[in-house]
Amino acid sequence: MNHEKEKWILLTILTIIWGSSFILIKKSLDYYNPYEVGSLRIIIAAILLMPVAFLNIRKFPKKQLKWLLLAAACGNFFPMYLFPMAETKISSSVAGIINSMVPIFVILIGPFLWKEVSTRFQKIGVAISFAGVCILTLGSHEAGELKLIPILLLLLATLMYAINALTVKKKLNHVEPVALSAFVFGFVLFLPSLISLTISGFFRDFHFTQENFIGIGFVSLLAIFGTGLAMMLNYRILRISTALFASTVTLLMPIVAVIWGIIDGEKLTAMQIFGGIIILAGLIFLRSKPADKKQKTALPEDSAV
Repeated sequence: MNHEKEKWILLTILTIIWGSSFILIKKSLDYYNPYEVGSLRIIIAAILLMPVAFLNIRKFPKKQLKWLLLAAACGNFFPMYLFPMAETKISSSVAGIINSMVPIFVILIGPFLWKEVSTRFQKIGVAISFAGVCILTLGSHEAGELKLIPILLLLLATLMYAINALTVKKKLNHVEPVALSAFVFGFVLFLPSLISLTISGFFRDFHFTQENFIGIGFVSLLAIFGTGLAMMLNYRILRISTALFASTVTLLMPIVAVIWGIIDGEKLTAMQIFGGIIILAGLIFLRSKPADKKQKTALPEDSAV
C-alpha cells in the first residue's frame, strides 16, 4: 500500500479510536479519580507493550534518549492526567472540541522549537481558532461558574501533544512505531505511573467488587485502544507524513466525541457549538495552500517522508 492511501486509512481509524477516548475517560471517572484513571491507563498499556520493548531492546534510541523522554512526558504522561482532571468539570464533548487545537500549537511552537516558518494562511487560521476557544470558554459558563481552569488544563495538554508530534517527527522518526510506543510505555512511563497510582491511594482503597471491575474495564478499553494502539498508529502516521497532517486527526475527533456525548445525554450550548465551529474553521483555513507557491512553508501539507 502506498503512503498516500495508508495515511488516510490510519487517520480514519485513529479518529474513531481517539474520538471515543473522551467518553471512556468520562465513564472511568465514575469509578476512579483523575490520578487513578491516568495512572491505570498508562500502566495497563505499559504491561501490554513491555514484552515488545524487550524484544526490540537493541533498537532502543540511546543517542536520542532526551528526545524520547520529552516525547513520553508531553505525549503520553502529563496529558493522561490533565484530561481526566478537566473532565471532572466539563463534558467529554467540550474536551473533544478543545483537543482540536493541537494543529494550532504545532504551527505556533514550530518556529521556536525547530526554526520552522509559518505561512500567512497558518497565522490567520491560528487567530480564528483562538477566537473560537474564547467563545467556547464563555459558552461554558454554567450556574455562575466560568469553566476557565479545566479549559486551560486541556489547552496545556494539547500544547504538549503538539510538542510530542514535532519531537517524534524531527528526532525519533527513524524508530519503528511499534518499538517506539513500547519503549515509551514499557521502559519510560511504567515506574512513574506506578508511583503516581500508589500515591493516589488506589492500592489502599481498592476492593474486589463488581463496580471496581467495571471501572477497570472502561480504563482497560481506554488503555488498550486509546493509548497503546492509538500511539502506534499515530507514530506510523508521523513516519509517513508530516506533524501537521498527523495532528489534523483532531479536525475529525470532535465529531466522534460529540456524537458519543449526545448518546450519553450531554448537551452543548449554542455558544459552545458556535465556538467549536469557529475553531474548526480556523483549522481548515490554516491548511489552505497559499497563493504564492514560492513561499517557504514550515510544515508541508501532505508530503510523505
